[in-house]
Amino acid sequence: MPQAQPELKKYLEKRVLVQLNGSRKVMGVLRGYDVYLNIVLDEALEEKAGGEKVRIGMVVIRGNAVVMLEALDRINQDVPKIGR
Repeated sequence: MPQAQPELKKYLEKRVLVQLNGSRKVMGVLRGYDVYLNIVLDEALEEKAGGEKVRIGMVVIRGNAVVMLEALDRINQDVPKIGR
């Protein structure tokens, strides 16, 4: 059975916040992903309880741990122009 590809192409090379199970949060630049939502973040920071942020560099996060992914940078969307 074919798997649907996650629609994350517009988030590549953008800063994202990833909320993980266990109330963990990691933010960084999305460098890659696959059909299982495994993601690669660069320049990543983990936000600990109490707001402390720890640099963790490049990290691979398993898709089954991802609860939510949010863009922190502006994402340009192709908006159709209304013709005259």
